[in-house]
Amino acid sequence: MQTADFRQLKMQIQRRISACLQLAETHFQRPFPMPMVCYEVRGVKAGVAYLQQNIIKLNRTLLLENPQAFIQQVVPHELAHLLVYQVFGRVKPHGKEWQAIMQHLFQLPADTCHQFDVQSVQGKTYAYQCGCQIHQLSQRRHNKIVRESAVYLCRICGGKLEFCDEDHIFA
Repeated sequence: MQTADFRQLKMQIQRRISACLQLAETHFQRPFPMPMVCYEVRGVKAGVAYLQQNIIKLNRTLLLENPQAFIQQVVPHELAHLLVYQVFGRVKPHGKEWQAIMQHLFQLPADTCHQFDVQSVQGKTYAYQCGCQIHQLSQRRHNKIVRESAVYLCRICGGKLEFCDEDHIFA
């Protein structure tokens, strides 16, 4: 069952998408199909764009906790991915084409990551250490390391992430 507040947010999201699409249609001198919007992203991601299906999936929990930021930034961010795919084909996800749509067309910062508090949606994490810091890895990444199907490296020092111990598990 949906609350009236959530229904109102969904309508605001549709209006935001329509306004952004209108800007894109004027700029590129061509029509764009209205994407389908779903609210089933889980975990710490705010949203995901499914390029070939023309679908935007949003994290319902983070949306309800950060409604204005979602409408202002997350929705155009994901829509920009769809537009880039439709105009330029498969290119770097946050490359120059995407940045241009965000900055010049939508007049928004080309932020690639959100800064939302994810405590309400983040599951159990495991502490891993490299040469320069401790990283909190998700249950999924921890399990991949345990099964030896993945190795993760620090983006800063390039060191392999090594499990600390059971005392560093965070709920």
